[in-house]
Amino acid sequence: MKKTYGMMIAEYRKKKGMTQLELAQQLGVTDKAVSKWERDRSIPDVSLFPRLAEILGISADELLQMTPARTQSHSDFSALLSLICRAVALAAGVAVTVLTAMGTLEPRQGMGLLGIGLAALALSLLSATDHES
Repeated sequence: MKKTYGMMIAEYRKKKGMTQLELAQQLGVTDKAVSKWERDRSIPDVSLFPRLAEILGISADELLQMTPARTQSHSDFSALLSLICRAVALAAGVAVTVLTAMGTLEPRQGMGLLGIGLAALALSLLSATDHES
């Protein structure tokens, strides 16, 4: 797993023996802002990157290659959405099969359930495609 901005900022700050307040003062921000960065609640403004990299003793390139936590959360959400949609599609298909075998499903109702299943499957495929990109 790639380290997030917050993890890396905290790691390099600690290596320098700095407190959040000291880093904040050097950047002209609040210690609350640094705390939010380190907890991956937000990321530094892009205008701060050159100075932040200099203070932390890393290159701007290294800083720019860190992974924002939001990206990871988004991909986790996409994977979960895809899984849920596939489960709904499977459940709709099973329901139609079982209810038809029991003779309790009208054709019109069956078509509606299959439509829901197909829509969920399509959403699953869109979500999986989004997850890969």
